Amino acid sequence: MEKSLQVEDLGKCYRLGVISRGMLYKDIQSWWAKVRNQEDPHSSIRSTQMGRDTTGQEFWAFRDVSFSVKRGEILGIIGRNGAGKSTLLKVLSQITAPTEGKCKLNGRVASLLEVGTGFHGELTGRENIFLNGAILGMSRAEVRSCFDQIVEFAEVGQFVDTPVKRYSSGMYVRLAFSVAAHLQPDLLIVDEVLAVGDAAFQKKCLGRMDEAAFKEGRTILFVSHNMTSVRTLCTRAILLKKGRLEADGPAAEIVDRYLEEGVIQTGIVGRTPHDGTGRLRVTALQFEAPDGGRIEELPVGAPAIIRITYRATDIKKTDTIAVGVGVVGSSEGIFNNYSNYAGIYFRDIPTEGAFIFRWPSVDLVPGHYSLDIRVVANGDHHTGELLDGPPALAFSVGAADFHGSGRNTGLNFGTFLVRGDWSLESSQT
Repeated sequence: MEKSLQVEDLGKCYRLGVISRGMLYKDIQSWWAKVRNQEDPHSSIRSTQMGRDTTGQEFWAFRDVSFSVKRGEILGIIGRNGAGKSTLLKVLSQITAPTEGKCKLNGRVASLLEVGTGFHGELTGRENIFLNGAILGMSRAEVRSCFDQIVEFAEVGQFVDTPVKRYSSGMYVRLAFSVAAHLQPDLLIVDEVLAVGDAAFQKKCLGRMDEAAFKEGRTILFVSHNMTSVRTLCTRAILLKKGRLEADGPAAEIVDRYLEEGVIQTGIVGRTPHDGTGRLRVTALQFEAPDGGRIEELPVGAPAIIRITYRATDIKKTDTIAVGVGVVGSSEGIFNNYSNYAGIYFRDIPTEGAFIFRWPSVDLVPGHYSLDIRVVANGDHHTGELLDGPPALAFSVGAADFHGSGRNTGLNFGTFLVRGDWSLESSQT
């Protein structure tokens, strides 16, 4: 099958503290000051490390990255913050030039890397649609043929003749994605920008990308921290770690590998580590969706499964085991749920296995939390603690359509979200 993208030994290097001054005479003055070992007259920031000036040191955002993408394939690019994902996309979008290696693109490329990419704030939505089409090499007739689809998908019909600088961030990203997805690019590059949209629009975008790839044969590069979206949408994924290509393979396998890297973390804010007997050791701690597969970010209001995989030694058949999970916020505990409070005890447990806790609805306000685990034998929280120190898993709760209204539930005051019905009664007689 024809390759839409071929990347060979690609790398991007920056020199710390060295930027263009925008004018030739300033660049020359900066260069001359460096030659004479004098302070740069145009530098407002000096980078130091261990008391040493680091100006001019090399920093590789990514290096030795090689992969290819076939026509009609959806490739997920995942990795932690600072792994080099966004810089790689800028190089592939030809926004910035690579330092080494080469990249071969076949056909038109449209990219959506941040809100407003490719838009001119003073122009109206209509004018920006035609401008983006011209940038992609399309004629006015070609753009006009899909104009109505773009406007309808973006839901900005009444504002299409308004300058986009007056758009909200949601309107901006809706129109930007609609333009990129409908102007028939051969390669569509999408960064985390879709997180700006509400839940209903995100779902519509994923559907549109799926249609563009499998029905129209277009190639898509998709960067996201939402592992559920990557697992569902992408046929393949690559994992970047500290600027290097760590793994390449089926999306589900690469997502699992990425999530396994930081499975257990210790030291929860607001909790004091305690000494246990060490007769039971947690070997893996993870969240799963009800239909299977690990998840890292829990959608508000959705069910989740907590799987506590363990290895036990010297556990007696007569021991009664209670397992507890606790959620901790930035500075305080949120809630605890112990199996024994529900009248559930585990006896004669196997040497290796997993405790399963089914969380029917994650009703926490979007944010960052930690999950704490306790395992106690015979109801004694002092001498019966089996774990040596509390294992913990850092996780985040992401915004979602909690109330079923089509709008994302974002950050709110408080800790929990509550469902309820609103009505109006008249007291007039």
